[in-house]
Amino acid sequence: MFKHLDLELGPDLKTKNKDGTRYYVTPSGELYPSVTTITSQLTKAGIQAWRQRVGEETANKISRQASARGTKVHKLCEDYINNDDIDFSKVMPDEHFMFKQIRPELDTNLESVYGCELALYSNYLKVAGRVDCVGIWNGKVSIIDFKTSKKAKKHEYITNYFMQESAYAVMFEERYNIPVSQLVTLIAVEQSEHQIFVEKRDDWIYEFMRLRANWMSKSL
Repeated sequence: MFKHLDLELGPDLKTKNKDGTRYYVTPSGELYPSVTTITSQLTKAGIQAWRQRVGEETANKISRQASARGTKVHKLCEDYINNDDIDFSKVMPDEHFMFKQIRPELDTNLESVYGCELALYSNYLKVAGRVDCVGIWNGKVSIIDFKTSKKAKKHEYITNYFMQESAYAVMFEERYNIPVSQLVTLIAVEQSEHQIFVEKRDDWIYEFMRLRANWMSKSL
């Protein structure tokens, strides 16, 4: 059983699509782009090249499957952390396999939890998003992100993950006045060993801020 810490949750945030971009509506009515909108600048060219290489039909099929798998594994992690009962007889074998990769890491390292799927925004960064989990990981308040992948990831290819998480860290501190110094990325890998990356927020937040500025300059 995971211990959940008292946290007076802020309001949930509605989303709005404008000119093909997803925005979150803050309580004061501001429209802030999602964190993933900002970090997608790093992967957009690579994704377009991949789509051209494999063809749109194949790319759409693979993307749908990956998205569905990621959503289901993420939900398993969320339910587990929230101490909900899980009926594994209704879980597909590949999803169960990937969840079982992550579960021991949670059991060993996650000491307590502030919340899962928290809606966050920052008036300083002028971005918003929904974080997978915030909790105490090996003694440090951490942003904890769940990912799934067909193949193992190289550190240099997933810097967008770390930038995304660093933005969540700043948003959480701004909203709840609780500093977050650590970023934890858990990746369940299909038919392979899982990966875990532990990073420092301050190693990535300035890179994110540069991305945010670049996005703003193109959106004006």
